[in-house]
Amino acid sequence: MTGAFALRDHTADVGVEASGETLGDAFAACANGMTAAMCDRIPDAGKQFNLPVRAEGREALLFDYLDCLIYERDVRNVLPVDSEATVHEDAGEWAVRASARGVPLDRVHAREVKAVTYSEMSIEETNSGWHVYVVLDV
Repeated sequence: MTGAFALRDHTADVGVEASGETLGDAFAACANGMTAAMCDRIPDAGKQFNLPVRAEGREALLFDYLDCLIYERDVRNVLPVDSEATVHEDAGEWAVRASARGVPLDRVHAREVKAVTYSEMSIEETNSGWHVYVVLDV
């Protein structure tokens, strides 16, 4: 099950507020929110790719995961869309196993998201699942 997201105005940046039943759903919803901050219309093009990421904590994992998606955009020239993710803790380290569809950038009109920030980042477990908030530098 995929989570939900909403874009939030944030001074000169963009905030992404996401939620999901699982932490992976919330991470994927946040990634899909980042995609929405970059592009309004997404064509049915592109190939699926996998993205394993590991980090020392949940916040670092979210940061690194979103940063890897930006890297995919910048290096492979694809816009990551339709993200899915599972998150787990393993031997004191956090990991996400994610996938997305990489839409070739020449098929979309995309705005630039420069970077993920730690500014105001939050990851909280709620009664109904998980809530994530991250600010993107645009």
